[in-house]
Amino acid sequence: MAGLDEKRPFIAVGIAVLTISDTRTPETDKSGDTLAARITEAGHRLVDRGIVPDDREKIAARVKAWTENQDIDVVITTGGTGFTGRDVTPEALEPLFEKRMDGFSAIFHRISYEKIGTATIQSRATAGVANATFIFVLPGSPGACRDAWDGILKGQLDYRSAPCNFVEIMPRLDEHLKRGATK
Repeated sequence: MAGLDEKRPFIAVGIAVLTISDTRTPETDKSGDTLAARITEAGHRLVDRGIVPDDREKIAARVKAWTENQDIDVVITTGGTGFTGRDVTPEALEPLFEKRMDGFSAIFHRISYEKIGTATIQSRATAGVANATFIFVLPGSPGACRDAWDGILKGQLDYRSAPCNFVEIMPRLDEHLKRGATK
């Protein structure tokens, strides 16, 4: 049965939050604020936070740099997942993925459907792993950020979550590289 195994210790992970927007500033970034608050309330480390415009190269460069930072285990982006011409976050980040996490999108849309109905199809939320770092690509609304964190990420980023969670597999995300290095 799913739940918290209180016999296991909590393990804080390092998380970076990137807001993708042509118009938001640090003072008006409600979605980034929502994620930052939830991350720290859960006991994790907010290692970095930033805002970049809706530009493929800038989005990819920032996230790629974060995946190369040993202090960052997880990158969460917010914004740029819609269908307008400036919404390019999935196009910027999916090429970085070594492995896609199709289940994330499915569960996110299930949770979102309960709140906003069929409007959930206007989001291209996605997730994957790059350079042994989990990357979650969320819509730009605070509600979507709450839904993703409260309904998926909070539990999966808690080592105590049973029957399984992301934290317990983090040390093995790059085992294919280690195996190749020993030959």
